[in-house]
Amino acid sequence: MSVRSLGGRFTFPGSALSVNRIGYGAMQLTGPGVLGPPKDMGAAVGLLRDVVTAGVNHIDTADFYGPHVSNQLIRKALHPYPSDLVIATKVGARRPPVGSVVPAVARLELIEAVHNNLRSLDVETLDIVNYRVMEAAGEPPIAEQIAVLAELQREGLIRYLGVSNVTPDQVAQARAIANIVCVQNRYNVADREDDALVDELAREGVAYVPFWPLGGTSPFESATLSAIASRIGATPHQVAQAWLLQRSPNVLLIPGTSSVAHLRENLAAGTLALAEGDVAALDGISREG
Repeated sequence: MSVRSLGGRFTFPGSALSVNRIGYGAMQLTGPGVLGPPKDMGAAVGLLRDVVTAGVNHIDTADFYGPHVSNQLIRKALHPYPSDLVIATKVGARRPPVGSVVPAVARLELIEAVHNNLRSLDVETLDIVNYRVMEAAGEPPIAEQIAVLAELQREGLIRYLGVSNVTPDQVAQARAIANIVCVQNRYNVADREDDALVDELAREGVAYVPFWPLGGTSPFESATLSAIASRIGATPHQVAQAWLLQRSPNVLLIPGTSSVAHLRENLAAGTLALAEGDVAALDGISREG
C-alpha cells in the first residue's frame, strides 16, 4: 500500500525515525487473555509478514504480552528486521504465571524489562520504549522511572522514550527529564478526555498514539457512527479510525488483530476521507453520553 493510503508519514521529534501513520499492535497475536501462545503459530507469523508487506513500518508490542510471546513471534517472522521498521515496546509491567498483568516499576524491574525486550526481539538497541503506567487509581509520580529509562538510553540500550496510560501532569514530569517522542493513551471518537493533550503534543510535534479506538473491552455504540459508515460503504471501525487520522497529524494508529481480513479492513481506513459534515457529526458523539 502507498504511504498516502496508510495515513501519510510522521517523523518522531528529534529523531530519524519516520513511520506510516497506520501501524500495527501485536497484543492480539498471543493466546486468550494475552497469555501464552496463539492457537496457530504459523498463522501469526504469516500475519506479521503480511503486515510488513502491506507497508506498515510501526509495530507496537511488549515483552509482557504472553509473556515473551509477542516479541518472539515478531523476531521469528521479521528478523533480520527491515531497515525502516520501528518497533515500539513497553515496560512498567510484568505477567505472572497466574493472574493478570501487574505493575513492575522498581529500578531493577525496569532494567530487567529492557533486557528482556532486547533479548526476545534479538536487538542491541530498542527503537522506542514506552513507560506504561499500570496503577488503576491516582496519579503516581513517574519521574523516578523515567530517570531510570533515561540512564539506559544514555547507555545505548534505548533510542527514544515514550509514555503510556498517563495524565497531562505525568507527561510533563517525563518531558522534564527526557525527550518524549510519543504518548499512548485511551482516546476515541466517544472518549475525548485527552483533546487538549492531543493539541498540545501536536504543537510540539510529539506523536499521540490512541488505543481502544472503539472503546476496548466495552465497545461503545453510536447511531451516528453506524449511519455514516453505512452511507459511505465502510465499517464503523474504519470510520472511527479515519476520524482519528483526521483529528490531528500527530495521531498514529496501532490497530491490532490476529485476522488477515481484519488487518486489511484496518489498513483500508487510511483510504477514507471524511467530509466536513461527517467529521462535525462524529465530533458530537462525545456529547451523546
